[in-house]
Amino acid sequence: MNNNETEDLMLFTNEHLLIQASKVPIQLGYHKLHFYIDDSGIISKIKTNRIGEFYYSPSGGTLRDHRMNIVLYSAKFDLYKGYGKEQD
Repeated sequence: MNNNETEDLMLFTNEHLLIQASKVPIQLGYHKLHFYIDDSGIISKIKTNRIGEFYYSPSGGTLRDHRMNIVLYSAKFDLYKGYGKEQD
């Protein structure tokens, strides 16, 4: 990104999810994030005129929509993956 560009954190990418999560406090186990959505309410990777509220749980690596439906799951977003396993 050069100096003339501004990064729009509401465009969904894995990196933007993590950046947003680092900037908002965790409440009841979730970080409240905001991303562009399409007319159907689905998360969008392009800029739209609608913004949706999403909830990211670092314990489990899930992103949920405003109805708490799972939108994304990734083990790489699970900050506690492997916690409690026996180490060799």
